Amino acid sequence: MATYTTEIASDKLISDNPIHQRLLKAYIAAKPWISGKLLEVGCGEGRGVETLLPLAESYLGIDKIEEVIESLKSRFPEVDFRQAVIPPFSGLEDNSFDTVVSFQVIEHIQNDRLFLEEIYRVLKPGGKAIISTPNINYTLSRNPWHIREYKPQELKNLCTSIFDQVEAKGIGGNAEVWAYHEANRKSVQKIMRFDILDLQHRLPAWMLRMPYEILNRLNRKKLHQQQGNSVVEISHEDYLLVDDADQGLDLFYILTKKMN
Repeated sequence: MATYTTEIASDKLISDNPIHQRLLKAYIAAKPWISGKLLEVGCGEGRGVETLLPLAESYLGIDKIEEVIESLKSRFPEVDFRQAVIPPFSGLEDNSFDTVVSFQVIEHIQNDRLFLEEIYRVLKPGGKAIISTPNINYTLSRNPWHIREYKPQELKNLCTSIFDQVEAKGIGGNAEVWAYHEANRKSVQKIMRFDILDLQHRLPAWMLRMPYEILNRLNRKKLHQQQGNSVVEISHEDYLLVDDADQGLDLFYILTKKMN
């Protein structure tokens, strides 16, 4: 069985529900752009396979964790899953996919330019890629699992230097979502007041991962106890695809490769 870190967010833990629904929303929001041969880069636990599979002619999911891939193969025998450490996308031909999706992945990639260049390479002319990543303007603390996070314009500039068209949107939310986010912010601030030396930004990431996991899990459980049903009742419908990336908790960008 896979271990559910707070970074992955489980659909099986009630206290993770708001985060799970936020991540699921990206797949649902991507549906209008899905067609033909589909590649998912960083498919993880397969959160969005059931949402996107009916819209695709074929579906290839790649992820670095072998255990996850083996589990997905048994759950979705009609889908091609492969273990891969990326970038580059070894073994994938140029101009071979109509659509590429990659949600909450680029922030983990050291060479983000190569990552995007590889997505561009494997897209067919006229193809589209949809990516999501946290909007650093709403990040509550340093995430030691992330190499970096982006401001909206920063990511747009990077994407525009590679893709022929970039449509910058965001995953925002209704009043319930923002109320949860505000409660979360206040709760994290109470924890961070003890970090008087700003160790979260001064220590190497590997040293922070264990305390981050423990504190993040405790914080989510505390919010569930305080917020009660509001944590359980938040659904993907409470998260909204917004046209202004600055208003998104997550950035949600549609990237197009022009026709030859």
